[in-house]
Amino acid sequence: MNNQDIARIFYSIAEILEIQGENPFKIRAYIKAAQTVESYTKELSEIKDTEELKDLPGIGEKIALKIKELLETGKLEMYEKLKKSEFAPLVELLEVPGMGPKHVRLVYDELGIKTLDQLEKAARRGKLKELPGLGEKTEQNILKGIEQERRHKERYPIGEILPKAESVISQLQKAREVKDISLGGSLRRMKETIGDVDILVSSLKPKAVSDAFVKLTEVQNILSQGPTKSSIVTKDGIQMDLRVVKPESYGAAQHYFTGSKAHNIRIRSLGIDRGLKVNEYGVFKGKKSVAGKTEEEVFKSVGLTYIPPEMREDWGEIEAAQKKKLPHLIELKDIQGDLHIHSNWTDGRSTIEEMAKAAQKIGYQYIALCDHSPTIGVTNGLTPERLEKRKKEIDRLNRKFKNFKILNGIEVDIKPDGKTDLDDEILKKLDIVVGAVHTRFSLPKEEMTRRIIKAIENPCVHIIAHPTGRLLGKRDPYEVDMDKLLDAARANQKIMELNAFPARLDLNDLHCRKAKEKGVKVVISTDAHWTEHLHWIKYGIATARRGWLEPEDVVNTLSLEKLLKYLK
Repeated sequence: MNNQDIARIFYSIAEILEIQGENPFKIRAYIKAAQTVESYTKELSEIKDTEELKDLPGIGEKIALKIKELLETGKLEMYEKLKKSEFAPLVELLEVPGMGPKHVRLVYDELGIKTLDQLEKAARRGKLKELPGLGEKTEQNILKGIEQERRHKERYPIGEILPKAESVISQLQKAREVKDISLGGSLRRMKETIGDVDILVSSLKPKAVSDAFVKLTEVQNILSQGPTKSSIVTKDGIQMDLRVVKPESYGAAQHYFTGSKAHNIRIRSLGIDRGLKVNEYGVFKGKKSVAGKTEEEVFKSVGLTYIPPEMREDWGEIEAAQKKKLPHLIELKDIQGDLHIHSNWTDGRSTIEEMAKAAQKIGYQYIALCDHSPTIGVTNGLTPERLEKRKKEIDRLNRKFKNFKILNGIEVDIKPDGKTDLDDEILKKLDIVVGAVHTRFSLPKEEMTRRIIKAIENPCVHIIAHPTGRLLGKRDPYEVDMDKLLDAARANQKIMELNAFPARLDLNDLHCRKAKEKGVKVVISTDAHWTEHLHWIKYGIATARRGWLEPEDVVNTLSLEKLLKYLK
């Protein structure tokens, strides 16, 4: 049982307890434990001592014993009992946007609704609006939420699927018959959502590789097995396809199975113009192979320089390569700091010092501590008085650190009228102010656009965080005119955030491309609430690369000195 399995069980326990109406502190304990476990980089199965488990954030003695039980037996007696309760089937309804635990319990108690289909039928017949506290608007929002939930279930957010795919890659690499191995498909192109996983291997002994693949511990079902292609379904329900090719064809196969389909069609067309046949086995002049061992050979054969996988969507990358004007895409090593992180002063789980030391370990020059402002009550937002106390702690730490700085910032709430929930006189004292929408997502497009533009025009606000408010697989973006937001950002020299939190990736790739074209600077931030979250920057980098961003387009590639000048 791996970390993700344990986290999933704890989340499920919290959901069932919430529907039952259990103590909120007990529910929160399981959620915190799940968050810790899913973000922990070391497998809990490697920890033998219960006392060591208790050292992890949010893991007390009772939770530690439950983890131990799961690791030793593969089951949790308490969870098995909960799954048999009358409320367990209702967890599915919580996935619908707009359906909280109280609503789920209400429709069950009043109408006996247990499934998504039953909920939809009741909503379409107007039964929900008759219930106390719901009404017609809520009923319509629930119908929209059901449609959204079904649409999102077709694909997985990259942050959910990439670690699982990398784990499989890591295991297969240990097989001595594997020469080269890589991801393929939309996952190698780092799309924000993924349908299934493609894995490509070069080997002289394909059957041995295939045998190793279908025997992985993750395997639930074997869909097919052959010497060159095998397919499995993991215990998480993810389909993974393995293709094994000869080493001399690896580059051609890597290019072919990476895609996209539109990009590949263009490459084949360029080959035809040169009298070449380009396919997954190589590049051929008649029957003679002229390229295919590496991807660079494939591109060179059709007159192009190497095009990074993230750009292969036929969005102009081929024309740029022909003119030798491909962008020099941003890389992880270009990032000098993180300008949107949280601490345990609000809803984070790590102290300021822990966050700072983790950032230093990565090699950063700076971080911006942007804990929440007061509006969102559940985050324990900072009042002006607590903001002053936190500043003293930041100043104390900055005196302690060398060649590293903690910027004193805040994630301030943008109210529906566009004003911030802290006065400008308070915001002026801060190094950096990140404005964000956290409420009233259903405002009409024009109102939402005006709301955010007013914040952009506030001279105290530097950055607009997660500008469309989406949560991949859970919440659609709110309606907003991105062109107008970017125009306002350019006119006011403001920064738009690419939030690297893997469930957000907001700005998305197309918005990044548009920001670049309009000359609007972007910041790639993690929105980290724990030290381990700082590593989510890789998802932001991937999205930025898909949006053709270069280091000069991103403000947190600047040194501390240059960043401070830019912010002023």
